[in-house]
Formats: sequence, structure tokens, C-alpha cells
Amino acid sequence: MGTAYRDLDELSQVELLRTVALAAAPQFGLEPTGVELVLHGYNTTFRLETAQRTVALRVNTNSASSPEAVEAQQEWQHALATQTEVLVPDPVPTLRGGYLARVPSESVGREVLVTASGWLPGEDLGVVGTLEQCRALGELTAQLHDQAELWGAAVAGRLPALAEPLFGDSDVLTGACADDARLAAVVRAATARCTETFERVAAGADVLPLHADLHGGNLKWHEGRLAVFDFDDSGVGPPVLDLAISSFYLRDGDDAPERAMLEGYARRRPLPDVEPADVEALIASRQLLLANALLASTTAAFRADAAAYLQVTGDRLAHWLDTGRFTRAQPG
Repeated sequence: MGTAYRDLDELSQVELLRTVALAAAPQFGLEPTGVELVLHGYNTTFRLETAQRTVALRVNTNSASSPEAVEAQQEWQHALATQTEVLVPDPVPTLRGGYLARVPSESVGREVLVTASGWLPGEDLGVVGTLEQCRALGELTAQLHDQAELWGAAVAGRLPALAEPLFGDSDVLTGACADDARLAAVVRAATARCTETFERVAAGADVLPLHADLHGGNLKWHEGRLAVFDFDDSGVGPPVLDLAISSFYLRDGDDAPERAMLEGYARRRPLPDVEPADVEALIASRQLLLANALLASTTAAFRADAAAYLQVTGDRLAHWLDTGRFTRAQPG
């Protein structure tokens, strides 16, 4: 028996997924003249060159999204691309209809879901590094919420409910902390407080489709505008959750970036009326989700980092529980 996919090194994983990408391409009517790795992370993206155009082909390696949810994500992207000014990659339909290719893979150990979209110009932002970009992120979030209010009912029933800190993922974090009494106590207390907050906030707010992963890794900056991609975490939840997720990535010791992001949002929509302590809990909940996802990941580089990130998680959550404010700017 060969080595299980999750136990392969990064290069071997990428080469295996390249064969999946090439097997999926004909389902979209694509004849690649070149295939280049863009990112091997939570999922894996290849840049496909064809005689007609450049395409981003995404192999869902760690995604827990159902086929129905993936189709809904792609439909939402297409609506945004064709009906709004939001810059998003327009999905490529398959020859049989819909936006989802399926590739059985013995090496991965399951059927792999693959999507394709047009190529967005510009470089991946990585970090939302200027106040101009932070304001643009807030405005972009408001645009997504405006469109979701008007159109989102078309897909909302097929997207998951973002109703608790792990977004429905299996909890592997609790078990991973079992042998560390301090860490286990911190995670247990943080999970309880965040879960209670999700329930309280959802009870007092209208819900709508959210991107739920708006940070520099899923954004491009081109000619003074933000473009957004990677709708894999999309689900239905209160608008404040999108803002809290973005705030998590801006909490590095300087308040100005987050303040600018919220100012940008308020230019287009009123800020959600949520208690500050509840906002902090929603921001902190992102730490729980990321630690859990890293532990569950099959990606070689993520698995190598999981143990160290557990300790970072404990330090950040302990600081929040002690002070009432979440920050990533903690020792460790």
C-alpha cells in the first residue's frame, strides 16, 4: 500500500494534485498549454494557460464544503461578477452544466471537487497593509452585504449556517489539548464564551450570505481597487461576523487599520449594532477555528506548524479572557 496523502511531503502532494487538476480541466472544456502551482494551502490552486485565456483551477483538498454548497458559492460569485461592480473571478461552467468538476482519486482517497474561474489581474495582497486598503476592505464588505440582502436568498438555503465558532467542522482542538491542563482550560473557557456569543448575536440579527474569510490572502490589489476571491468558507450568518473575521487579521497592535476598515464599511452601510464584548468574542472565535483547521488539515506544511500554533492559540485566548480584548500581538 502506498503512502497516505496526508503523510506525503509537500512536493509529492502538489504533484499528485496536479494530476487531479489536469483530469478536471476537460470537464470545463479547457485544454491546458501550461500548468503552474499558485498556492498549496488549505486548498490548492493552479494557474492554467490555454490558447484562449488564463484560468485559476482550484482543487478542494481540505474543504469541508458539500457539492451543493460549492455550487452555491460559484453561483454567488457569478452573480457578483455579472451584476455588480465588485471585482471577483467569474466561474467557468462545466460542459455538463453547473460549476463543479468531480475527479475520483485513489491517491487522495476520495472524490475531489474542483472549480475553475477566470484569472484576476494583480498580485495577491497577502497583508492589508495600508489604511487606503483597509478602508477599501470595509467598503468591499459592505458591497457584498448589500448584494447579499437583495440576491442572497437564491443561495442561502444551500450554504452552511455559521452558527458556532467552528462553523460546523469536527472538533479536533479539544482532544489535541487534553494533555495540557492550562491549554485545555483556556480552550474550554473560550469555546464556551464564544458559543454563547454566537447564539446571542444570531438571535438579535438578520442573517445573510457572508464571505466569512475576508483577509489579505483572499484579496488582490489592482489599479487602486480590491478584488476578492475564495468563497469556500461562505455561509449564512450575521453581518458583524464578516467584520469580526477581518478585524482578527488587523489586530496586530495598531488600532488604525481596523478603525479604517470600519470607516470604509460605514461609508456604505450602518455598522452592526452589537455589544463591544460580543464583537471581541466573535473576533476571538476566529482563533479557535484556525487552530482547529490547522490540526485537521492534510496539507504537509500546515501539519508541521500545528503544535506550535496550539501554544500561540492558548496565549492569545488567555489574554482575551483576562483583558476582554483580543489581539494577535502577544508573545509567542
